[in-house]
Amino acid sequence: MRAVAKSDLMVVVTSVGTEEQALDVAHALVRSRRAACVNIIPNVHSVYRWKGRVCDDGEMLLIVKTRAANFDAVRETIHKVNTYELPEEVLGYRVDWASPGFSSWIEKMTVASRRAGAKSVAARKPRAAARAVRPARKRARAR
Repeated sequence: MRAVAKSDLMVVVTSVGTEEQALDVAHALVRSRRAACVNIIPNVHSVYRWKGRVCDDGEMLLIVKTRAANFDAVRETIHKVNTYELPEEVLGYRVDWASPGFSSWIEKMTVASRRAGAKSVAARKPRAAARAVRPARKRARAR
């Protein structure tokens, strides 16, 4: 297996607790050109151990299409925008095959804008950050 090159396409996977958080992460990534596209998959049921208890909650799964060169910036944005006490680790997978047109589109959509003086949208506060911080997770049910 070869090492990941900066020019490789990547799919990044993470989860958030609410649709609002999912939209905040997706908009921050796409507006900043850190991602070409973010798919938001609702109604994901997660079972996990947290602080000594087995919990289960509904979450939103995010699938991010980007380039390997952007992985650290994508991870940083997700950690800044996600309101979980401990955001799910961001998982990145190299894309070994994609249609040429789609690959080209991802490349074009993730290259920094050349407009002079363009303010980075990623630096702006997401909608959720302007409101009071929500609990880290929905109320956990002990099993």
